[in-house]
Amino acid sequence: MPDPIASVLPYSLVVGQEELRTALEIAYVNESVGGVLAAGQRGTAKTTTVRAFTNMIAGELPVTLPIGATDDRVLGGWRIDKLMAGAAEPADGMLVEAAASAARMLYVDEINLLDDYLVNIILDVVSTGILSVQRDHRAEGPREVRFTLVGTMNPDEGGLRPQLLDRFGLVAPVTQLDDVEHRQRIVESVLQFEAERADPNSPFMAEARARDTEQRMRLSQAKARLGTVKRTSDAIAACARLAVGFQLVGHRGELVLIQAAQACAAIEEATEILPDHVRKVAKLALLHRRARGDSGTLPEWTADDDTRVDALILATAD
Repeated sequence: MPDPIASVLPYSLVVGQEELRTALEIAYVNESVGGVLAAGQRGTAKTTTVRAFTNMIAGELPVTLPIGATDDRVLGGWRIDKLMAGAAEPADGMLVEAAASAARMLYVDEINLLDDYLVNIILDVVSTGILSVQRDHRAEGPREVRFTLVGTMNPDEGGLRPQLLDRFGLVAPVTQLDDVEHRQRIVESVLQFEAERADPNSPFMAEARARDTEQRMRLSQAKARLGTVKRTSDAIAACARLAVGFQLVGHRGELVLIQAAQACAAIEEATEILPDHVRKVAKLALLHRRARGDSGTLPEWTADDDTRVDALILATAD
């Protein structure tokens, strides 16, 4: 039987997608950031990037929630074979499976097509780290269940309610690469990978795997030193000013900002959070939290937004 891992493009061979890659790396280094949502049209390598990242980190594919999943499959139910034999034996759902996996990730493709009820439950578990099943046919006390949720969506097929969008820690807009050079690099990278992935003597594959190993070690070291990175009062003030300046509702936004900036600092081996770290994560944390209507669509991030981020951070530093 073919090894599904062998068909996964190495993370180092993914071309572009810098914002999604940054979001995934930050969420791995600091799980407190919460889930990551990748929003983009079909064919923009959202799933490829997520699988490549998970394989690089854990050597496995992420636990993946299928479209049309039932409550029992998500939360846990009963083993059908045992029920048919007259015995009731609990079966863990995919939330528990994700928490027990090496990657500690639950991947939901086209999450905007999943029932809001299930999305809300999943996001609640991600936020609290606690799963409590209280249903008509099964009751189970609180269990610690911690994993990172990664979802993808195509905005052309509908959005998520703002209340659900807000509960994702980071949102990475994924767009197609329109310049000839990047498109050429994508084609060349994929074709060479497909031609050489089964060759144990391929220098191309050996180099790609070596770069993946180096990146895994770098992120693991950043995760280990996260707690030593100082959250300065200036950095916290910058996050608060950004929350006010962008008219964020509630306080989740500024908390995610400081947590993501701390992870960014750890990745860059800094000893404290600098204004540039806050700047680098601002779009990912603020894009989906700006004041808007209830359409559930993601407003475009413009150069004016970048300018406003810079002005608010500089105002804090003065």
